[in-house]
Amino acid sequence: MSIYIALGANLPGPAGPPRATLEAALVRLAAAGIRIVRRSRWYRSPAWPDPADPEFVNAVAEVETALPPEALLALLHEIEAALGRSRAAANAPRAADLDLIDYRGAVEAGPPALPHPRLHRRAFVLLPLAEIAPGWRHPVSRRAIGDLVAALGPETAAKPFE
Repeated sequence: MSIYIALGANLPGPAGPPRATLEAALVRLAAAGIRIVRRSRWYRSPAWPDPADPEFVNAVAEVETALPPEALLALLHEIEAALGRSRAAANAPRAADLDLIDYRGAVEAGPPALPHPRLHRRAFVLLPLAEIAPGWRHPVSRRAIGDLVAALGPETAAKPFE
């Protein structure tokens, strides 16, 4: 079973604009021994809860690692901080946001909560995930990714860049 990480940013960081920052995050993951198996295309999505904020750049990556979920999440947080992430306010614009979406189908109350508790409501996670893992099923509901995507409302738009 696979491990999936969602990447997002809507502010520039030390590595440059959001897309360059997320590419730098992937480089840092690889440098830490995390194998990047595949990555979705880059997507753009409106900021939430304030659509007046800059739009997000998003992707999902499938990775392989021997790290347990807790250690992987700690590494994701270290990379976020190195790339300019501030955790001063919830849902604020950010230079890097790396979320552990699914860890080999584990269901854990957390921390970290697995699968990510809001992934089924997020087009900016589901659309890129469907692109690289079309057979994926939600570990709790067992719903197919296609069904989850079909259930999204229009207000959760995400569109590919490329």
